[in-house]
Amino acid sequence: MKLKSLPKIERPREKYKGVGHRKRLRDRFLQSGLNGLLDYEIVELLLTLGTPRKDCKQMAKEAIERFKGLRGVLDASFEELQEIKGIGPSNAFGTKLFQAISERYAREKVPSKISLNSPQAVVNYLKEKLGRENKEHFVALLLGSHNNLLSVEDISIGTLNSSLVHPREVFKPAIKNLAAYIIVAHNHPSGDPIPSKDDVKITEDLITTGKILGIEVLDHIIITKLEHFSFKEKGLIS
Repeated sequence: MKLKSLPKIERPREKYKGVGHRKRLRDRFLQSGLNGLLDYEIVELLLTLGTPRKDCKQMAKEAIERFKGLRGVLDASFEELQEIKGIGPSNAFGTKLFQAISERYAREKVPSKISLNSPQAVVNYLKEKLGRENKEHFVALLLGSHNNLLSVEDISIGTLNSSLVHPREVFKPAIKNLAAYIIVAHNHPSGDPIPSKDDVKITEDLITTGKILGIEVLDHIIITKLEHFSFKEKGLIS
């Protein structure tokens, strides 16, 4: 006679000692959004996306101190984050995922009825779209007759020169979308917003072409993480 197999006795799993703390942080976020959290607590939650059973509080505080605040942490590279003791590839994953999603969201959320009457609103949008890029991106903002944003067109990626950014490539989508005005912009990954000779030449060519086509170039804006240079503000576009 065979004995029936006895049911396995499962030992109760030991709860992770930080599970209560983590739940309280998540509850506070769900109740009050980011306003309910300190900067280091936001970083702590991001770090736990990759390692949910690891205490990330101290490394989050160190990251805030090292990179001078929440924005500095989010702007830090994958390698720079791992210079903080305790942060490895798994921890850094959540922070970089959030950064990538934020950038994609900023690029794709372009409300067709948004008004760009405020120069600062344009700069803020472009910083979100281009400020963290590691390569130069040249874009054209196509505007309707009431300064409403019709479309944002990616024109080129790479070191800019007059052959890479040709007026034909810039104005083709503008004509297709019946744009009345355009604002062109590109980023300087070096962090220096001062225009190069090629930047000036490209701007002059676009202004000339725009006058022929009846599509006014309102501005050319150079973007970095922290600064910007506006040809219009500096009197280089009348």
